[in-house]
Amino acid sequence: MTRALPVIDFTGFADDSAAGDARRAAIAAKIGAACRENGFFALTGHTIKAGLIDDAFAMAQHFFDLPEAQKQDIAIARSPCHRGWFAHGGEALDKANQPQGDYKEGLKIGRDLPPDHARVKAALPLHGANQYPEECNALIGFRASMDTLYDACEALSRQLMQAFALSLELPPTYFDGWLNEPMATLAPLRYPPMQKAQELSAGAHTDFGCLTLLFQHDVPGLEIKTQGGWQAVPLLDGAIIVNIGDMMARWTGGTYASTVHRVVNRAPETRHSIAYFFDPDPDADLTPLPNCGASNAPPLTALEYLLTKIDDSFDYRND
Repeated sequence: MTRALPVIDFTGFADDSAAGDARRAAIAAKIGAACRENGFFALTGHTIKAGLIDDAFAMAQHFFDLPEAQKQDIAIARSPCHRGWFAHGGEALDKANQPQGDYKEGLKIGRDLPPDHARVKAALPLHGANQYPEECNALIGFRASMDTLYDACEALSRQLMQAFALSLELPPTYFDGWLNEPMATLAPLRYPPMQKAQELSAGAHTDFGCLTLLFQHDVPGLEIKTQGGWQAVPLLDGAIIVNIGDMMARWTGGTYASTVHRVVNRAPETRHSIAYFFDPDPDADLTPLPNCGASNAPPLTALEYLLTKIDDSFDYRND
């Protein structure tokens, strides 16, 4: 990224009337340009209410404030489907340069599926039940808050997929067939102040999946790699940071960019963020889309692709 982060107003995108078509096309064109250039933009005019976001941040902070022994009750290693809490160093996004893992802790919340769901009965990886913390006084309403934000993020992500389709000169509903029960993860994250200059809050990486929604709360720290070096992403009131992941870059034959980024919390305060990672159905075929470049990469499904990335970043999955 060689210029300021694009800020795109999403107001009116959901208006599918004849009068709204031009507006939708204009918004989609701006989103497509941002995705082609660097894969990062700030989204305003979205439909996720500020109060919902604030409630989720408050609940996440209460959870992270719990004693570690209580958080261990829902440790991610206890989950058969990669759900729950991970401690500092539990995720290593840049093993080559930071083998000790990232200086952060986090929580993984996915689509909560019962034991009799077809995907769970088939033992499909990454599908199953969430692990939620026990609701002590500070956490009354935790599950409801996170689930409500999860649903709101899914609705917005579906609209963004329509914008992607339009920007690629495809019908707006083109992706709908791969979004019956999309794989998605809500991830509250806590980054304490860095103890060592060389120890990154989150190592340099590209995101794994299709698209990411990032909510920043109180302390900046996200940095995007550019030709001129690392560029900080400021806190933008009311905006959601959206970026493309490796899966979407692959799906578009490289038309969309998945850009390297990292988190560096140099502030004396703790940084909190909430990321929502949106991915299509597990059997989605990642062969490059129409109107996109060809690829010599071997065929993969969305689930196969995610598993290789997750297994590389979480050592517990290889024990």
